Amino acid sequence: MYLALKEIRHEKLRYTLIIAMIVLITYLIFILSGLATGLAGENTQAIESWDAKSVVLNRDANVNLSQSTITDAQVKKAKLTKNQALIGQAPVVVKHSDRKKESAQFVGVKKNQYIAKALTPSNGRQARNNKEVVADEQFKADGYKLGDKIKFNSSSTKYTIVGFVKDAKLNVAPVVYGSLKTWQELRDFPGGRLAGSAIISKTAKFKGRDKALKTYSNSYFISKLPGYAAQNTTFGFMIGFLMIISLVIIAVFLYILTIQALPTYAVLRAQGIPAAVLVKTIISQSLILMAGGIVIGALLTFITANMIPFGVPISFNVPMLAGMSIGLLLMGVIGAAIPARKIATVDPVRVIGG
Repeated sequence: MYLALKEIRHEKLRYTLIIAMIVLITYLIFILSGLATGLAGENTQAIESWDAKSVVLNRDANVNLSQSTITDAQVKKAKLTKNQALIGQAPVVVKHSDRKKESAQFVGVKKNQYIAKALTPSNGRQARNNKEVVADEQFKADGYKLGDKIKFNSSSTKYTIVGFVKDAKLNVAPVVYGSLKTWQELRDFPGGRLAGSAIISKTAKFKGRDKALKTYSNSYFISKLPGYAAQNTTFGFMIGFLMIISLVIIAVFLYILTIQALPTYAVLRAQGIPAAVLVKTIISQSLILMAGGIVIGALLTFITANMIPFGVPISFNVPMLAGMSIGLLLMGVIGAAIPARKIATVDPVRVIGG
């Protein structure tokens, strides 16, 4: 460690440039993972707020909430308890005479069931009747205000925004919470009365008690959200390839530094310093450089996260970032091990003698 620090202090510019490279790699990986986590979260924010363990859908809906319909008779058979809630979901276009149109997901809930009771507006209050709605804060950021009268699709019925709620997005669209009656007006079809789109349960083993219904685990339901799995796989491959590229870059730079310092290491070998000590020096240098770069990269990521506008989906999973940091440190050790072999096998007489 002493030799590693001594050389870093002696070659300040050289090692500062290497740390800068590691900072940029770390910063890119952290920001990319934050965007991936944030974008994934915008698919599932509303679902996670429901504290769901299982979801009951129509068996023929192909695990698609928008395609699922549940009738009144099926709900009666299911015998809902305080741990279940019926919801109705439909994509809508929100209109207001003085605001821009918004594509959104309307979610109808029953005010006496747990999802509606758990809604905690960050501004305003909960809806009290069928003509009141609570909207995601995205609407507030886009200029909508409490008391605004809005319409859905081509309907002429007006609804009043009485509250805004944080982290209420579904399939990357902001959610508007209203009553199931409103949802029924948006989705009802001739020949029967719809009760909802799905039954959300806080228990994992809840059954719909009807052969036309099927229960799915919450994790499986989320994995089947449109585009969710493909999006996460894409970001995962991007981050993985970036980690591999970082290994190659670090190994190349350390190899060049080792070759340049080979005469110095040869002299130290000639003075009787064991090869193991010099190898440890190279690995220590790598760990110091990687740790410094990761810390500075993390600080830059934190500053950037606080400067990014509201509409940009970014969120950080601390355990995942910690795992990536450990991965980068290991990449540094592996990258240092490649040129370290050169030191272990160096012939002092040959190097010093030219």
